[in-house]
Amino acid sequence: MPDHAEPPLASNGADDAVRSGASRRPVEAVLFDFHGTLAQVEEPRDWVLAAASACGVSLERMRATALADRLMTAGRAGGPPPARVPARLAELWADRDLYQHAHRGAYTGLAETVDAGIEGFAEALYERLLVPDGWVPYPDTAATLTALRAAGVKVAVVSNIGFDIRPLFAAWGLDGLVDAYALSYEVGRCKPDPGIFLRACGMLGVDPERALMVGDTPADAGAVDAGCAVLVLPCAEPGRRNGLGAVLDLALPS
Repeated sequence: MPDHAEPPLASNGADDAVRSGASRRPVEAVLFDFHGTLAQVEEPRDWVLAAASACGVSLERMRATALADRLMTAGRAGGPPPARVPARLAELWADRDLYQHAHRGAYTGLAETVDAGIEGFAEALYERLLVPDGWVPYPDTAATLTALRAAGVKVAVVSNIGFDIRPLFAAWGLDGLVDAYALSYEVGRCKPDPGIFLRACGMLGVDPERALMVGDTPADAGAVDAGCAVLVLPCAEPGRRNGLGAVLDLALPS
């Protein structure tokens, strides 16, 4: 999910972190962000069409596109930050990655600001987050995780998120390639707080100096303050390669 906290002002740049990580091989563990790194939410129009169908409504594609544009502006989980957060949702929004009820309440509340004329639509939109079909793993995800497992490198997923993503990995057949999940709503810390990265390293039994954090936002670079090396990738559209294969160049011996 989008990382909502700002990175610490004193943290080093991602390029410095990557160079540092390359000099500290061997890497014993790789920590991965989830959204924007290992998987991406489905295309907005597909999201709207699927949610409407779950409510028993068949939308024309042009109407679905127009609705998707309005919902993206209002604020979609996995999308850009909302143009504005209504005062009644401010507390839920601030806590969205710390509590499951806040995450659901914030995003269904934002969706309800768009009048779609479909009963139960906001809840159906949110439910798409919880099912595998609502996400698209990046093309290199399975191959990268498989190569790390074969090399004996431990893997954790570190995510600012308000729901359990383990069932998604199980459905994609990737759960056997992940050793631990440090999810903000379970850990009680959000990136870029060093605590969430330290917790992930503790789960893996690995010294942070031997871990590489891979993400797509400045908040992921907060792992530098926990002692980890960092690789920040571009956030690509669903189905597009995002450079994830570069992880193997840094984490595996030449």
